Amino acid sequence: MDIFLQSDVVAAANSTAQKVNAAGASSSMAFARQMSAATSVSAPKTLESIFKQASQRYGVPENLLKAVAKVESNFNADAVSRCGATGIMQLMPSTAKSLGVTDLKDPEQNIMGGAKELSQLLKRYNGDLKLTLAGYNAGIGNVAKYGGVPPFAETQAYVKKVLAAAGQDIAVPNQTVSSSGGTNVTPSVQTGLNTMYSEGLGFSMADVREALFTGTDTDYTYEDYQLFLELYLNDARQKAGQFGSSVSETSPAFWL
Repeated sequence: MDIFLQSDVVAAANSTAQKVNAAGASSSMAFARQMSAATSVSAPKTLESIFKQASQRYGVPENLLKAVAKVESNFNADAVSRCGATGIMQLMPSTAKSLGVTDLKDPEQNIMGGAKELSQLLKRYNGDLKLTLAGYNAGIGNVAKYGGVPPFAETQAYVKKVLAAAGQDIAVPNQTVSSSGGTNVTPSVQTGLNTMYSEGLGFSMADVREALFTGTDTDYTYEDYQLFLELYLNDARQKAGQFGSSVSETSPAFWL
């Protein structure tokens, strides 16, 4: 059996991908959508596109994300409150750290962090928007303490403002944004894997491989296949690491 170096495997797989795509083969539409939500292409982004991606990735209504951003900062990435909340979604430094945000003023990291927090709160409060927004504004401790929306004037006004804004068409500034790192313009391959494995998207690499050749939908592109290839290579490296240094990228076991 011939053993290929990684570059040869990549070249061969890309060649196969082109043939598969040219023949019109495709994979599961569900997988394609989840892959799109888990990763992104390296191209300039607008705030509008970031809100859309954040909504897809974390399952939070897009207009709710925009409403929170509108009320929190009016979409100002440089906004800092008197208590230290920073950026478009006004994340506190400690909260941002727990969400994996490394640059609070990076628009994409901040929006993604806010979306992730809102997703967690929606799950905690079984989709109750008032409690979710109260938790976002005043903290889950205060929501628990008062058994509902805390009696703080600021929090009660905040919940009303966000809900009112969410029911309207919200104009987002039409601007291209740059990213500084972390969960930014081009999420790493590892970010894509973490999203698929840890956030309940329900796909294993075996599922992905099967979807490539057994799907019946038509929206799986050559670019999607290249992304799968990256994910597959990274997954193979992770598995090889579990066996120690005895398994290298030139070993057949590496690719199983």
